[in-house]
Amino acid sequence: MIISCSRRTDIPAFYSDWFFNRLHEGYVSVSNPVNARQVRHIPLAPQNVDCIVFWTKNPAPMLDRLFLLKDYHYYFQFTLTPYDKDIEPRLPPKIQLLDTFMKLSGKIGPQRVIWRYDPILLSRNINIDYHLEHFAALARHLSGYTKKCMISFLDMYRHLQRKPKPAGFSIRPPTETEMEVVAEKIARIAGNEQIIVETCAEKIDSPSRGIAHGRCIDDRLISALTGRRLKAAKDKNQRALCGCITSIDIGTYNTCRHLCIYCYANTNSGKMTRSKSRHNTETALLPSNISEIYGGN
Repeated sequence: MIISCSRRTDIPAFYSDWFFNRLHEGYVSVSNPVNARQVRHIPLAPQNVDCIVFWTKNPAPMLDRLFLLKDYHYYFQFTLTPYDKDIEPRLPPKIQLLDTFMKLSGKIGPQRVIWRYDPILLSRNINIDYHLEHFAALARHLSGYTKKCMISFLDMYRHLQRKPKPAGFSIRPPTETEMEVVAEKIARIAGNEQIIVETCAEKIDSPSRGIAHGRCIDDRLISALTGRRLKAAKDKNQRALCGCITSIDIGTYNTCRHLCIYCYANTNSGKMTRSKSRHNTETALLPSNISEIYGGN
């Protein structure tokens, strides 16, 4: 069993106390995002878990407690982008996040810290040259601290189109031609720093240019970490182009406090605010009050 922790929220940044409590208790409860009254109880004892995959923009709250994971195999998907506060309003300064990335890599090794440069988006002030310049700077800093960079491009989900934005401010996904240009040049830059580039659920697939389809929940990496061949099917619950294998996500939508404007996981700011006030680190379910998050009775 593989635990995804989590595509739905940033557990390392905001709910690490809750997560370590769940490890101590040996199980976690997860509600169905479509039907909140359907709750599964997932065992978390080391013998039940093949690997834990952490998704985060800021794992700093976990750095001093990684020893609590000594009986588990795990790795991190660490998102690090060049965007300012108008797009990522509640993230720490990027220089601080770079330091956190390097500290994490120093503790667990570069193979287990995957750099995510996503989503790639464009706006009036952010063009292709902006991405190439900032990606190159980040890659120089992270050279030797990671072996792989996952890239993906902005998807304009319906709720993103409805989100209020400052006057004159807009974001858009790159065109297919722009995607190909950005991906190829990013791969070249990363290659100079000994970093492999793979795409996350994108059409782009050009091994001759140093770009291949990636797997965020990656059976190849998990097999390398565990020392045994992993038998797992493709995750049918993800997008068609997603290469991930099956996992169990223990997070909850509308609970991430970063409030990035491109976020697909926060669809309702009111629900997110209520989830913060209702969160209890001692409960098995994140967050503790299902009805507050999903609108039930």
